[in-house]
Amino acid sequence: MFEGFFNVVKERFNGAEEEYKPPMFKCPRCTQTSPLSRYEELHRVCPKCNYHGRLSSQERIAITVDKDSFKELDGGMKSGNPLDFPDYSEKQAELQNKTGLNDAVITGTATIKGSPVVIGIMDSRFMMGSMGSVVGEKITRAFEYATEKGLPVVMFTASGGARMQEGIVSLMQMAKTSGAVKLHSDAGGLYISVMTDPTTGGVTASFASLGDIIIAEPKVLIGFAGRRVIEGTIKQRLPEDFQLAEFMHEKGFVDMIVERRKMRSVLSHLLKLHGFYPKEKEV
Repeated sequence: MFEGFFNVVKERFNGAEEEYKPPMFKCPRCTQTSPLSRYEELHRVCPKCNYHGRLSSQERIAITVDKDSFKELDGGMKSGNPLDFPDYSEKQAELQNKTGLNDAVITGTATIKGSPVVIGIMDSRFMMGSMGSVVGEKITRAFEYATEKGLPVVMFTASGGARMQEGIVSLMQMAKTSGAVKLHSDAGGLYISVMTDPTTGGVTASFASLGDIIIAEPKVLIGFAGRRVIEGTIKQRLPEDFQLAEFMHEKGFVDMIVERRKMRSVLSHLLKLHGFYPKEKEV
C-alpha cells in the first residue's frame, strides 16, 4: 500500500533530479499557455492568439530605431509633488530606482532605416504610464523641437490616463500636448501615433488620438472610460471586443493594425512616402 510512497522518498534521498519544466507564459487575452522563451523570442507576442504584450521603453527603442541612433531629449526632468500628495515622492523615487527612468516617457531623436524622426515611448512600468506634469512637458517639448527642426514625430503610447496624484496639473497636460500637436500640424509636420497596450484615459483623449496616421498593435486595449463605467452609464451590454484595436479599426478610429515584427518596416515606409528619406552619406 505504501510502496509507491516509499519509492518516491527513496528517489529523493538518492538525489534523483526532478524533470525540468520550462517556465510558461499565460496570455491575459486567450488565457492559453506557451513557453516563456517563445513569448520572449517573439518580442512578447502570444504565439497562440497574437496578443501583443507590453514592452519597456528600452526594448521598444531597440526593435524600432537604428542602432545607436537614439539621442534622448530632456532626460533629466523629474516630477515634483505639486499637491503634497501622501507618499507620492517616495513612490516616484522607488520607481526611478526600479526602472531606471525618471518618469513614464522617454523622448528623443533617432533614425528609422535612415529616416530622421523625433520619437516618444511611454513606459507602463512607471505608474502605468500615467501623464503628469513631466510627461506632458516632455511630449510638448518633443513636438516643439520637431516643429522647429522640420521633423516627423512617432509617438508610442501606453497609459492609464492622467496621473491622479497631480490632480488638475495632470489634466492641464491634455490641453498643452494637444496644442503642441496642432502647432506641429499647422507647420506641415507629420505625426504618427502608435497605440500599444493599454492606451486609455486622458492620453487617448488628447495627443494619442491626434495623429495624422493612427496605428495600433493587434488586440491592444484602446479607450477612454472603462467597460464597467460605460455599461453602468448607458445600461447596456457592450460587445465582447469593445475597445480592442480591431473594434476601433472597424469603427474608423484606428487607421492601421500593424504587428510588432512589421512595425519598423511600416514606419520606415510611411516616413519615406511623406518625403523623409535617409540622408546621403558624406563623401
